[in-house]
Amino acid sequence: MTNHVLLSRLDLNLLISLDALITERSVTRAAERLHLSQPALSASLARLRSHFGDPILARRGNAYELTPFALRLAEHTTTALEAARRVFESQATWEPAESEREFSIYGSDYGFTTIGRVASELAAERAPGVRFRFMLHNPMVVEDAANRLRSVDGMVIPHGFLSGLPYLDLWRDGWVAVVSSSNDAVGEHITMENIAELPWVMTYQTRSASTSAERQIMQLGVEPRVDVVVESFQSLPHFVVGTNRIALIQAALVPFALRVGGVRVLPLPFDATPLVNALWWHPVHNRDSEHEWMRGLFKEAGDIVAAAAAKETS
Repeated sequence: MTNHVLLSRLDLNLLISLDALITERSVTRAAERLHLSQPALSASLARLRSHFGDPILARRGNAYELTPFALRLAEHTTTALEAARRVFESQATWEPAESEREFSIYGSDYGFTTIGRVASELAAERAPGVRFRFMLHNPMVVEDAANRLRSVDGMVIPHGFLSGLPYLDLWRDGWVAVVSSSNDAVGEHITMENIAELPWVMTYQTRSASTSAERQIMQLGVEPRVDVVVESFQSLPHFVVGTNRIALIQAALVPFALRVGGVRVLPLPFDATPLVNALWWHPVHNRDSEHEWMRGLFKEAGDIVAAAAAKETS
């Protein structure tokens, strides 16, 4: 029996019911979410159980839990629903000014504060119905990017983490150090001795997630003493104020760091390799005219961010 015959015998509305059941882990709550009667959703659950040969929801005491099989289905269900949504949102002719499409982008708060903000402003001027959903990535998302990008529109991340996927270079950025204004251990210039001796606030710090500047410090033979790890670049200055800690931020975030107050921004005592920020996506989107429009928007936003950064450092 071919896959097409199997699909023709399925009611794809069951996918929506399955997603609600997996998310809510309750027939009652899933029915409320879908605005269905409880008997109607119970009937859908019975069909799902028959199709998969698995209970999906199993009673544990006074509550229900997902079966191990249902847990494995969870991510596939989300991806399938997103793919179906994209199919039915597609239009033979697409006019940005009349569109209500939502573009979903993974990235860090650094990427959202810089290019994400500018891209959304450009879209608001030209296509007021278009929406953006900016989602924070994490090491697991980045490691699984080839799969995750099937169901989202892109990921804003510098070169050095992804490969084998289409990308668009956006802008280059540099690194600077942030220290507290009250940190007497650091003079007018930060030194390699400061870097080696003082405690640090760093981002992410897993085997697959560290910044290029942090890796460069270790390549120079220095193992920083890390006091705090935070998965946010914009939060770094807050963990520096009033301490003797050091943090690294991208040059584009300097204005935001200075608004925190109580910090100094200093150049690094070594030539830090610049960041080349890029938008990455899955090849399935290559010929999507709406996606092409979004990529052009990000390219233009990258030029604006680059020009603003050049003005700040000139």
